[in-house]
Amino acid sequence: MTDVTGGADALPDPHAALRTKLCELVGVRYPIVQTGMGWVAGPRLVAATANAGGLGILASATMTLDELAAAVAEVRSRTANPFGVNLRTDAPDVEQRVDLLVASGVTVASFAQAPRPDLVKRLAGAGIIVIPTVGARRHAEKVAEWGVHGVIAQGAEGGGHTGPVPTTLLLPSVVDAVGDKVCVIGAGGFSSGRGLVAALAYGASGIAMGTRFLLSRESTVPDSVKQIYLGTPVTGTVVTTRVDGAPQRVIRTGLVDHLEGAGRLGALPRALRNALAFRRETHSSMRALAREGLAMKEGNELSWAQVLMAANAPMMTKAALVDGQPEHGILPTGQVVGVIDELPSVAEIIRSIITEANATLERLARS
Repeated sequence: MTDVTGGADALPDPHAALRTKLCELVGVRYPIVQTGMGWVAGPRLVAATANAGGLGILASATMTLDELAAAVAEVRSRTANPFGVNLRTDAPDVEQRVDLLVASGVTVASFAQAPRPDLVKRLAGAGIIVIPTVGARRHAEKVAEWGVHGVIAQGAEGGGHTGPVPTTLLLPSVVDAVGDKVCVIGAGGFSSGRGLVAALAYGASGIAMGTRFLLSRESTVPDSVKQIYLGTPVTGTVVTTRVDGAPQRVIRTGLVDHLEGAGRLGALPRALRNALAFRRETHSSMRALAREGLAMKEGNELSWAQVLMAANAPMMTKAALVDGQPEHGILPTGQVVGVIDELPSVAEIIRSIITEANATLERLARS
């Protein structure tokens, strides 16, 4: 398989301060995580991140079980380094997906939602590192009690579904709450070496980035869509609940403005169409879809209208990021999009971050 790292052999040696708990826990060279973005974090991007010394996380929520097995095998063919897989707790076949990770020897299981305690126990018992994403201190405390190995604390600046607390407040509070028990990784607003050093100063063991890796050469997002991202200012994003009922940061577009102005009742027909489309995309039966909807309703205290709306996010994201039709979809993004203006390779992204972090740490040591 062709090396896609763009010259990973030339990557710099990290400053001693960059050999963090995350590096030791996962076995990566640098404390940098590429998040499991749906429709974006495929084998090519994940392997490129792993080969460049970071932790790449494969997004599985938009894959069937067979597709996930093939994707894991493809990543294995591209890299010998550790990588992770992102899981949805409420997926109807989540137990089978856990079995696949165990059988495949995947290093990390990440969760965008809180994992069930039994899933944490099963994964940890098989030697897999469990790292869910949290948006509140109390959520970090809860999952730490269940035996997770780490948490990604994502602040409000983060892309996609996000909470209201900014990273500068969330990250140190999570470190204070659980940093002596688990590895804490900061997310939301990171794209540079200075940001990495700032996260370490807060007590984190590394940073996780989505938008920065979406805007890389290895990302399969259509180039025309990437140009929209590159042209978006810091003020060009919005957090909306009109996509699927939960707060989600996206690029402000004409469609998003339309959704914001439309009533919830008018959004339900679109949600129904997207629910059926998502069923076809993932080859799920109507029975499985209903079972998943019931699990979402009970686990997240959602109304049936909100459950129906939940199908909007994956299909509207696919329309933009896979089909290249942003006029029919949404563009999830972190607010950091406003400071990104180029499309380097993954190896160049990581090289730049580590080089700047090294220089920043040396400068601070001389001060």
